[in-house]
Amino acid sequence: MLESTARQSALERFRKAGGILRTSQAQRLGIHPRTLYLLRDDGEIEQLSRGVYRLAELPPPGEPDLMAVATRVPKAVVCLISALHVHGLTSEIPHEASIALPPGTKRPEIDYPPTRVFWFSGDSYDQGVETREMDGVQVKIYTSAKTIADCFKFRNKIGIDVAVEALRNGLGEGRVRPAELLRHARVCRVERVIMPYLEAML
Repeated sequence: MLESTARQSALERFRKAGGILRTSQAQRLGIHPRTLYLLRDDGEIEQLSRGVYRLAELPPPGEPDLMAVATRVPKAVVCLISALHVHGLTSEIPHEASIALPPGTKRPEIDYPPTRVFWFSGDSYDQGVETREMDGVQVKIYTSAKTIADCFKFRNKIGIDVAVEALRNGLGEGRVRPAELLRHARVCRVERVIMPYLEAML
């Protein structure tokens, strides 16, 4: 009886929290780790990542990897190929979650999902950030224009073809304004790199 009461109470606290909790959050809400493991083993909650749990009754998440990383690493901003994928600007399929962190931040220990960390400094980290709600989780992500500028900055790591495709898609579908793109390109110090491609496409 006590176990049943604890389970129902835990499920109700998950629902009030939006359906997703970290282990530390669950404990602060009075949910015992043993109850978490019982709920997980019985399929009533599912483990998104180490220490991150989600109600199984919720609809399947659209971006479970990004949700898991955002929950684990509050300072993370989704960037580069992961951000392009969310914005629909690339044909690339992300095989890892790409996130930006400010200098001096400790590299997060994430066993799953595969995560690639990029270090952005100053305005490069702070500017062009928007917050999207993904299945109840607040996920920080760079805007389309900022992401394209970032892709040109990191072209040697992700490939110039990825950056050019994103630029073409953003301009072609009218989702990126040249003036906004150039503003972010100046922040990323790639204005001279982007300009020939931009002029050829306009």
